Amino acid sequence: MHIGLDRLPDLPQLKRIRSARLGVLAHPASVDRELTHIAAVLDGLGVRPRLFFGPEHGYGGEAQDMASVKSDVDARSGARIVSLYGDRFEDLSPTAADLAEIDLLLIDLADVGARYYTFVWTALLALRAAHAAGVHVVLLDRPNPIGGATESVEGATQAPGFLSFVGLEPVPIRHSLTVGELVALFARREGIPLGDVDCGLRVVAVEGHRREGLAAEWDRPFVFPSPNMPTAETALVYPGGCLLEGTNLSEGRGTTRPFEIVGAPWLDGHDLAARLASTGLLGFIARPLTFRPTFQKHAGKICGGVQIHVTDPHTFRPVATYLALTAFASRQQPEQFRFRTERYEYVDTIPAFDLLTGSAAARLAIEAGEDPLSIALEVSRPDAAWSEVMREAQAAVAAC
Repeated sequence: MHIGLDRLPDLPQLKRIRSARLGVLAHPASVDRELTHIAAVLDGLGVRPRLFFGPEHGYGGEAQDMASVKSDVDARSGARIVSLYGDRFEDLSPTAADLAEIDLLLIDLADVGARYYTFVWTALLALRAAHAAGVHVVLLDRPNPIGGATESVEGATQAPGFLSFVGLEPVPIRHSLTVGELVALFARREGIPLGDVDCGLRVVAVEGHRREGLAAEWDRPFVFPSPNMPTAETALVYPGGCLLEGTNLSEGRGTTRPFEIVGAPWLDGHDLAARLASTGLLGFIARPLTFRPTFQKHAGKICGGVQIHVTDPHTFRPVATYLALTAFASRQQPEQFRFRTERYEYVDTIPAFDLLTGSAAARLAIEAGEDPLSIALEVSRPDAAWSEVMREAQAAVAAC
């Protein structure tokens, strides 16, 4: 398998990249097959970027979720590092002043296949800003670590009024596309030119990879793209596990297995595990346990809960599994369980769970005490038209 960064030294566009005033949007997982970071790859090719841009968690990847990141200077090259994750929604896009310093933007961001993982939206916002400023964009694509099979898609696209930075455009929760495919899809729809043009988008696609394949099949280690995404197993559960950010259940931050370990001080993990087993949902075992998070929700408190062990990644449906888990937890202790109402990803007026699921339907059904399995199956059902959108996205990349 050759990802976009692997192909960079042999690209016909390398001459253009070498001569350009270059900006690079990247993070710690922007590495090639030898685990060499893009900055070092470019240095070895004689390319000196003028600017680096960093997404959520920062160019160096040190910041926790939803933590504002300051701009900085790269200690090795002396180039400025511009943060694209600040206190305001406007901070998510490169400014005209920053873009005036470059004429080509190189993007290399590893994604994990869920619409609320924000790197793909940072890439899209950067493309929009670059196009408006007359800056050409080259995106080095990477495979989806949880696979690109149509059968794996989960969750409908968002209802009107529920777009946000955890879903800037209508996309299923588990979308089975790559960053390059999603960005090319919306670029084409917005009339941004594709291919080797003066001001547009060029996607360097992955070669030699079976799109249904998972990270475990790659010929390289999985490099964690954010602080709480340590393993490929984390990525498998994340499309479901991230839903717990919209509740007062711990999603395992502050443990060594975030999103796999979930719970709360008032939760009975044995009861929860038994109820999840009774659903007939496939591909996992919920193991009861107790744990004590070291930070974030319930820090320092002993929590009851479960660890979700994926036994068959091809039949496991993370969105359905964690929706059922949330509904069972709500039923177990309704006076203790609550949905998050605080500000979430720049939005004050819509509950986080609604932003994550894409509508109010799941939250209202859980609050009404509806059957957990019915909720899980209904909310995780994808739009029938998404398979056609996937073909449109792949065609857009081919046009690049």
